[in-house]
Amino acid sequence: MKAIQTADLSSIDNYAPVDLPMPQPGEGEVRIKVAACGVGFVDALVALGRYQVKPPLPHVPGAEIGGLVDALGPGVTGYAIGERVLAQVRGGFAEYAIAPERAISRVPDSMSMNQAAGFRVNYGTALHGLRDRAALKAGETLVVIGAAGGVGLAAVQVGRLLGANVIGVASTEQKRAVVAGAGAGATLDRDVDGWRDRLKALAPKGIDVVFDPVSGPLLQPAFRSLGWGGRYLVIGFAGGAIPALPVNLPLLKGAALIGVDYRQFGAVFEAGAAARELDELLAWVSKGDLDVPVGRTFSFGKYRESLEYALSGDGAGKTILVVDPGLV
Repeated sequence: MKAIQTADLSSIDNYAPVDLPMPQPGEGEVRIKVAACGVGFVDALVALGRYQVKPPLPHVPGAEIGGLVDALGPGVTGYAIGERVLAQVRGGFAEYAIAPERAISRVPDSMSMNQAAGFRVNYGTALHGLRDRAALKAGETLVVIGAAGGVGLAAVQVGRLLGANVIGVASTEQKRAVVAGAGAGATLDRDVDGWRDRLKALAPKGIDVVFDPVSGPLLQPAFRSLGWGGRYLVIGFAGGAIPALPVNLPLLKGAALIGVDYRQFGAVFEAGAAARELDELLAWVSKGDLDVPVGRTFSFGKYRESLEYALSGDGAGKTILVVDPGLV
């Protein structure tokens, strides 16, 4: 089996193709023939050992895949060989991957494998954050920072489906056009100077929720723009350095700074709730309510370029590594 692997996380250049034994599914596990693997900002950080959770070595990148069920371990009864599935795995940069049955979902007929490979974490994070953590209500105004990224676009779409008025913040005109196409009612640049005034012109009555996977220079201006009882969702730190927030601001506004950790929500504390929400999201896809955008795609041989591109933040949507073009 071909896979992309390294024993040294210091550089993307250390990754190289290797031949590994065919993995065998154990009790309650499924082997999946990988069609495509999602490559997000966090995947690139993990690949370089820069994420808060370090992977064991040797490391094969990739945590989300779309593919076909290839073999069933003992005790697996919910799937059949050949079914189209998406899954959470370790080592998606490979021709085959193993996943526990509980981490697998069927792919709707209307969904491509490229869409499936970038779906689970981004859309799960968006729904969990907006509904469970922020209690977003229909008619409220939602600001999504980093709206052109994979999780940002998911938040724009999910926020719209929950009935919010969505303002998407992105750095370039091209990205803002993508954000508008995903359903944002308005878009805004991210230049700090005069940003609050430009936001107020779009939302003169104030804003209710901020969804922020960047946590960069706009954190304070955006938090100060919240109305009474506003909720600010901290999703991640794609901006690099972690900014500070004066603690008097939540007091003065009766507002909340809320952390959203989908990894712990789904894998540690509330796996059942996460599974139900994923089923709900996939039902939206089946009904045509949710059309998942695909970011830039890379062939299997361009694995280094895919990691570098995901790390750069230059693209719109989630980057995809196509492992088997015959299956996508």
